[in-house]
Amino acid sequence: MHRSTLPAASIYRTRVSMPCRVVEGRSAMPGTPTSRSAQHRREEPERWPQWIRPGTARLGVVASRPVFSALRRGSHRPVAWFRRWPRWCRRMLAAVIVVQLALAVAACGYVVSVDVPPDPVPPQASVLYYRDGHTVLARIGLTDRTDVTLDKVPVGVRQAFIAAEDRGFYEHYGVSVRGLSRALWSNVVSDSGQGASTITQQYVRNAYLTQERTVSRKAKEAALALKVEHRFTKDEILERYLNTIYFGRGAYGIEAAAHAFFGTSVAQLTAFQGAVLAAMVKDPTRGDPAVDPTWTLDRWKWILRAMSEAGWLPDGAADQTPYPAVAKESVTAATIGGPIGLITDRVEEELVAAGITRQQIRTGGLSITTTLDATAQQAATGSIAKALNGQPEVLRTALVAIDPRDGGVRAYYGGDRGRGFYDDALAARPPASTFKPLVLAAAEERGIAYQSYYNGTSPRVFSDRGGVPLYNQDNLQCPVCPLDTAMVHSLNTPFYALAEKIGPNRVRDLALRLGVPERYGDQVTMVDLKGELSPGRTRADIALGRYAVAPADLASVYATLAGGGTRTNRHFVVSVTAAESGVLHRYQVKPVRVLDAGVAADMGAVLSQVVDEEGRVPGVAAAAKTGSQQYGDTNDSSDAWTAGWASGLAAVIWVGRDKPGPIRTKDGKAINGDGMPYEIFQKFLTGAFAGRPAGDLPSASHVGRQDMGDLETLEGDVSMTPGQIIQGPQKGDQVDRSLAFGIWSERVSRLTDVLQKYASSGTDFSVSFVDRKTGHRYDYQGDREFETASVVKVELLAALLLQAQDEGRGLTTAEQKSVRKMIVASDNDAAVKVYAKIGGVDGLRQKLERLGLHDTDPDPQFGLTTTTAKDQTRMVSALTAAGGPLNEDSKALILQLMSSVNADQTWGISAASFEGEQTAQKNGWVSRAAEDGRWIVNSTGRISGEKTDVALSVLSHGHKTQQEGIKVVEHISALTRSYLGW
Repeated sequence: MHRSTLPAASIYRTRVSMPCRVVEGRSAMPGTPTSRSAQHRREEPERWPQWIRPGTARLGVVASRPVFSALRRGSHRPVAWFRRWPRWCRRMLAAVIVVQLALAVAACGYVVSVDVPPDPVPPQASVLYYRDGHTVLARIGLTDRTDVTLDKVPVGVRQAFIAAEDRGFYEHYGVSVRGLSRALWSNVVSDSGQGASTITQQYVRNAYLTQERTVSRKAKEAALALKVEHRFTKDEILERYLNTIYFGRGAYGIEAAAHAFFGTSVAQLTAFQGAVLAAMVKDPTRGDPAVDPTWTLDRWKWILRAMSEAGWLPDGAADQTPYPAVAKESVTAATIGGPIGLITDRVEEELVAAGITRQQIRTGGLSITTTLDATAQQAATGSIAKALNGQPEVLRTALVAIDPRDGGVRAYYGGDRGRGFYDDALAARPPASTFKPLVLAAAEERGIAYQSYYNGTSPRVFSDRGGVPLYNQDNLQCPVCPLDTAMVHSLNTPFYALAEKIGPNRVRDLALRLGVPERYGDQVTMVDLKGELSPGRTRADIALGRYAVAPADLASVYATLAGGGTRTNRHFVVSVTAAESGVLHRYQVKPVRVLDAGVAADMGAVLSQVVDEEGRVPGVAAAAKTGSQQYGDTNDSSDAWTAGWASGLAAVIWVGRDKPGPIRTKDGKAINGDGMPYEIFQKFLTGAFAGRPAGDLPSASHVGRQDMGDLETLEGDVSMTPGQIIQGPQKGDQVDRSLAFGIWSERVSRLTDVLQKYASSGTDFSVSFVDRKTGHRYDYQGDREFETASVVKVELLAALLLQAQDEGRGLTTAEQKSVRKMIVASDNDAAVKVYAKIGGVDGLRQKLERLGLHDTDPDPQFGLTTTTAKDQTRMVSALTAAGGPLNEDSKALILQLMSSVNADQTWGISAASFEGEQTAQKNGWVSRAAEDGRWIVNSTGRISGEKTDVALSVLSHGHKTQQEGIKVVEHISALTRSYLGW
């Protein structure tokens, strides 16, 4: 029967109902000869190798489907719909088709015109030069590369890379059309430099092209990828790709990476280890588990889930498989040692931020001119080496010197252990008194001159310190104190008052303008942390340098002051050039005015007086400020600083330890800012300016008015001589050791007589004392009950630790924050939470019994709990005696927090201590409205030293003012030591 005699529908039904087979999306009748091309396609082997196909699953592949035509041959109906369109629509469609055809022809022509270069030249090291452009600073290059054939790479490792980087690798022809279109559009419209490259494109880019992110480079990359696909098999491309990736740690290629991260050859890697390496391709630095373990773990799990989806791993492998053990440091890669190593790290980070990849830096043979000055760098390393020679190994040092004219780092020292190690120049530490110039500069912006008179007496009480008195160093007194004099002697009270007057936020704002970053990681800078008095808020403590700042950032601040108030961002790189493509990067200096030049000049004039006091720099006019952060309640410092400048060069020096602790010389002397750091500062500037003259500093501009002081706050009979510095009472001054004579019973009798007379004047108090070294005990009304106020917070902490011990655990992170806030900042809200956590009244009473505190009676309002002086010394004994219900870790935590309290509250029982002794204490006070505002003031704790280890508690009640109560507690504490003589 002729086909034309059957209805069209019958023809269609007949065709599709017959048995057929599908060849590459086309159907053919059984036994019907197919075209030659169809036969060729049918015989073409699968592009996906057997190892990549678990059953029939293919990752990212959509099965091809036959396309059936319902159009009749010879019929005119299929175009009838087109003829019904308006003529302009048909012309528009025709134009679009013509343009598309033209673009397709042009694209084909472009691909044909692009030649695949010869095999890539072996990677070449990049050279870093000092700022003169010819003196070599260092070489950054590959030291670890071994190519391997693909058969040496385990199947599971290959699958990990395909899952991570190109799930359709064995299906496409080198280019993902969707990914390329998205990247081109993003670059043209938003200039975002978006990628989305296939494995073939990544190989082409690494082997033949630069890393610039432009439309032209992307187009050439795509053309080369198509040609590479034509020249090499998929397995050959994958092999070349795996041998050219940079993994970090100096490892180039998968064999070197296996050794660097796992200490074994690639043939021994598991699929899970392979996924660790595959995670690094996206970012070789952040992907290193030693750098950002959280980011690396997340990406590793993402890759495992992709492998599970492909059928290459069991479902749930990402959540059930432990992360493979990775070497903390490269097992094989050599590194640049000494101080220069960290400089190369900083240079590399800066270039990566500028768009140059780490692989290009390490393999591209770049010429990198840095901002480092050879003479200044030698002066830095030389002065530090001399200062640290023979000193304790725990001491760490940082030095950063910046040219204020362009922001270029001229000298840098963050440690001497080489590349990849901890950089002390970037570690945030309390800057101590080096922040006082910022307070003065912010005050001048508000019209307060540096010659204004401020109350420099010590101690003083300020509103945002919770009633805690503030002392000057060595308790120096300067009742009528010009601010420049206060700067020279680094007095705390005038600058705290100044910060309160102008507002602490204004000081913080200026610090941000001058060069301190807004955040360190996720933490906002220069605000109270959780557990401190005012979380998230800046207090006037900023005047004391309590908020941590990195030495490098403080150097930026001082460079801005040295530059007359013009800020230029800190940087290490001048320019980068490549042998074939010329200049890849050139730093553009963009100065910004952030502070009045007159204010900056005044800061230089004031700080030059500090240099006159501490010791001048031979041949160099300099300005500087020293600073020392006190360690606990000791006479030691944990951080010592000198920050300053000469004309054209600002420098910051820090001396400290890896973890906070006392810093001392080999002779056991405390290191303060005016010691080792200042000596390094002097020697550094002398060396840096060797052979060239140093200019003079600008003259003072005398910004602001001199009648903007706070002398109205002076109290009592004080010297009104302007600028007069007087030595105030010292630690232990209230103790009269001449009164401690006779046998113990005689001393006890005399002390009791004195305390009885003191009590007869109307003062209500009790005392308890225990000497651990001699076993002596003493109490005066020690069984008398008093309200605890905040001293009960020590018992709350002990109870929480007992509860945690019973549960076989340590404190949670949240609990650690709460207890620190409760003890150090004496936060009542935190105490309420802890009280509830331990079970309130009943829970506390049960744990007090275990601690041996039988006289303390809990109240639903913890502050109304009553206790005795004897029970308070029993609490201290529970922290210091061997054994007991608290374990050693719990005891150490409580004493450490109590010592942190005393670092900021040098009053109370501290009055009974001497230089060289440490005090761990808890103070408490509260005003009772029901008693006409009378004050309860208590102090309890431990005083320890080489020959001393005592528990002392003084509880008192009925004071008219808080300050009166503090004086009573201190006087009673001093009397106890005076007569007992411990």
